[in-house]
Amino acid sequence: MNHKKIKFHTVIIIIVTLLILLITLFPYYYLIIQSFLPWDMVDKSFIPTKVTLDSYTYLLNRGGSSNPFMWIRALLNSFIVAFPTAVVSIAVGLMTGYAATNMQYKGKSAIHSSLLFQMFFPVIILLVPRYMIVKPLANHYSGMILPLIISVWGIFMYINYFKTVPKSVFEAAKIDGASDFKILRKIALPSTKSISIIVFLSVFMTRWNELMWDMLIAPNINVQTLNVMISTQFNQNSNIPGPMYAASILLTMPIIILFLCFSKYFKEGINFMLK
Repeated sequence: MNHKKIKFHTVIIIIVTLLILLITLFPYYYLIIQSFLPWDMVDKSFIPTKVTLDSYTYLLNRGGSSNPFMWIRALLNSFIVAFPTAVVSIAVGLMTGYAATNMQYKGKSAIHSSLLFQMFFPVIILLVPRYMIVKPLANHYSGMILPLIISVWGIFMYINYFKTVPKSVFEAAKIDGASDFKILRKIALPSTKSISIIVFLSVFMTRWNELMWDMLIAPNINVQTLNVMISTQFNQNSNIPGPMYAASILLTMPIIILFLCFSKYFKEGINFMLK
């Protein structure tokens, strides 16, 4: 029976890879464990000897606030702003990508250049002018959604996809009397399922994790998202960090669930990006 010898450098690569993986995953392990520990053991143990749901029960009740269900409301607020932002981003990206590759109009190259420029433009420097423009919508969901509905990265995903589709497909549909809107709805959207899902997940995660803009435009506690709530309440509840870990778990779970539900399409989208 022949046994292949494993080379020394292969062993080193495996060890280094496992070490990097361990370092990467350990914060998640720590987060999960601390959220289930009794409050007097939080941040004092890596291996649980006792498990409790006190931190989660605390959040499901008043969570240390006079506002009932403050944390649950913050979680719902995150959904309220993240979901429509991602959906509208798909619509904008789909229409823009189709128009950029299958329609002729003046200023087409200038628009392409401006989109490309925005991909390398520091978003942070737009924070103040964006706030001054959207200020009338402060403490309202629309002020949290509208400035973030355009994903330049998502637009380029659709542009690159439509470049791979033979123009004869859309031309044949037009000969049969289909309008551009009908082509988008009946042909383009179904054929871009994998791309649309990866754009949705990307925009949803980006919007879900948004912190600075939400803190600036929506300081009112009634419209605060969960990540803002965690950030603003951490110092106030630093003597009981268990609920903060539990809130972080609540913030992470929707992303994990979405990824698991759409992992097949996510992988297909990634494969398309790597072609």
